[in-house]
Amino acid sequence: MTQTRHAPTSARSPALVRRHGRVSALVLALAGALASPAALAQVDTDAIADLLTEEGSAGLGFLYRFEESPYIDAGQRSDLLPLYLYEGKRFFVNADRAGYKLVDDDSHRLDVFLARRLEGFPLDDVPDVVEGMTPREAGGDIGLRYRYAAPWGTLRSTVLHDVTSASGGSEFRLGYSHAWRGQRWTLRPDVTVSFRNADLNNYYFGVEPHEATAERPAYRPGSGTDVTAGLYGTWAFWDHWRLIGGVAVTAHDKAVRNSPIIRDDSLQPALFAGAVYDFGTPIARWDDDGVPTLVKVFYGRASGDGCHMARIMTLRCTSLDHDEPSSVTGVHWGKPFLERVNGWPVDFNGYVGLLYRNEMRDLQPDAWQVDAYMKGFYYGFPWSHRVNTRIGMGFGISYANHVPSPEVTSQARRERPTSKLLNYMDPTIDISLGDLFRNPNMKQTYFGLGISHRSGIFASSRLLGSVNGGSNYIYAYVETSL
Repeated sequence: MTQTRHAPTSARSPALVRRHGRVSALVLALAGALASPAALAQVDTDAIADLLTEEGSAGLGFLYRFEESPYIDAGQRSDLLPLYLYEGKRFFVNADRAGYKLVDDDSHRLDVFLARRLEGFPLDDVPDVVEGMTPREAGGDIGLRYRYAAPWGTLRSTVLHDVTSASGGSEFRLGYSHAWRGQRWTLRPDVTVSFRNADLNNYYFGVEPHEATAERPAYRPGSGTDVTAGLYGTWAFWDHWRLIGGVAVTAHDKAVRNSPIIRDDSLQPALFAGAVYDFGTPIARWDDDGVPTLVKVFYGRASGDGCHMARIMTLRCTSLDHDEPSSVTGVHWGKPFLERVNGWPVDFNGYVGLLYRNEMRDLQPDAWQVDAYMKGFYYGFPWSHRVNTRIGMGFGISYANHVPSPEVTSQARRERPTSKLLNYMDPTIDISLGDLFRNPNMKQTYFGLGISHRSGIFASSRLLGSVNGGSNYIYAYVETSL
């Protein structure tokens, strides 16, 4: 399935040069996994995990999906969705889920994970048929998945249960897939049968008595069985780049189709297309001995109204928000992923971190925020041999237990919903303090300025709550290698 590759040797870290593997198979299934809230629940994300075999594989990309909503007169929707991919020795992230491998060998794999269930009608463009109903929110599931892989295909069984008190429902899935592979392409058909309990179906497809109208009677579909068939593919068109695509159709249970808010069409189609950059296997696993740990400590303040990320980066706006002031204090931990990519002065690190937000005027509750991202650094400046200077850009996801006040204000102004989960970007510029002060012991200690940016990618992603806006915090930091 995979080929062994070798990255350029880094003079700074000879032990961290081995890399191989491809993430194309994982991305293949993500085309089916990252559908809209209306379609995602029917496209079995269990098809993802059995496609990636190389430990440490990582990738970044995007996916555009088109689907017909199951809700009456909701029409066709399209979303641009970010892809964040990582498969570690035990830990994995597959865009909509993160988990831990309890068992993992050539034939058997058992995972426990947390996943976001992206169902429900869109909050930014509510169909007339559900107008006035209580919003059906995206929930969060805890899951247990078993996979058996054999030459004739892969069998999967998955148990899911909502732990966010959205639906309180449960689901059991059975799936089968088989892959055909060429030198640069993969084609994979997949079929999944989903057994959904009454709580789950009643929440997303039912009408409660207090929501009933003359045109929308009360209805509870009860438990039911859905079937989804899909065909997904990838093509390695240029070095580490992969094109991805897929089609899927879902046949809802008859009881669901009889709901007064659901189309009675027998099939719900979806189409997916996108691309991903495959980093392959990182030069070292995060848990390997000898791999340095990066620690970044920072403090910042919210930018002023209209002071967006692009304007801050070009120094056209550096004002702080004094009307709704808030500050952030945080620490991010990281590990090297790639060094001297293709021989260029470019490194990639992976980070996870915790941030505390202080809402200074109590407009919103103080909040904790978790960030996870991959970040590239360029340091090929003519003067870097004297004072190493880096510009960096990080891409990932951010989850806050309370929506920051700048986002609440901007979304209220736009009359759009907020989201705790958003896209995360982290542009920075820094210099080596060891080079600056001629101290070799501080060679890998950097001081810099950056922007902690959360956004919904211009309301193009229902995965991120269709948020058209975000927040920016200008911060100063120190990062060192331990």
